[in-house]
Amino acid sequence: MNLDRPPLDPHPLSEYVAWAGGRNREPLLGVLKEKLPDEPGHVLELASGSGMHINYFAPYFKHLHFHPSDRDIEVFDNIKRLTSYHGHDNIAEPVHLDLTKPESWLNAGKPKSFAAIFCINIFQVAPVSIADGMMECAANLLADEGFLLIYGPFQVEGAFTTDSNKEFHETLRSAGVSEWGLKDVADLKKAAEKQGLELKEQINMPANNFSLIFGRK
Repeated sequence: MNLDRPPLDPHPLSEYVAWAGGRNREPLLGVLKEKLPDEPGHVLELASGSGMHINYFAPYFKHLHFHPSDRDIEVFDNIKRLTSYHGHDNIAEPVHLDLTKPESWLNAGKPKSFAAIFCINIFQVAPVSIADGMMECAANLLADEGFLLIYGPFQVEGAFTTDSNKEFHETLRSAGVSEWGLKDVADLKKAAEKQGLELKEQINMPANNFSLIFGRK
């Protein structure tokens, strides 16, 4: 057991989420440095939460304009506070975007206006059914050559890739919340297929996580 880990709490402003974000931001930055375009463009984050990731990444990509979004408007003040504190001028105001409500997707921008969309550590505490909305949203908002990056721990074809991921899954399930638990990459691939997207890369990340890169076929 990691004694430095705060108690499990999926709330975006919790100590646990801050701890997890601090562990994964450097490896994720490395992936974004490889994948994001060199030319100017727009990047959308789904489920931005506290805003810690978008505010960490943005200064490394001055040519890109970052757009935070979340279903829960209660986190917007924290996102704006971080952006103002750091003086980042390439982060837009956060917008309300609910993956289960297509009418909210255009709050982020026009169709095919984003070079990339990313979503971090959502599926272990969200129902797998939101994969359908996420893929449809991405298919609508991504430019033709754009990509969707989904980061987190997953099962692969019905199996846990490590004992620690199985233990994490069991810890999540023990909380008694029906949607908590590690989802399967196969289910995300099925949702992507319906929208003309496919899994382009499955990148192994530290702490037994994955970066899943989806794009148009």
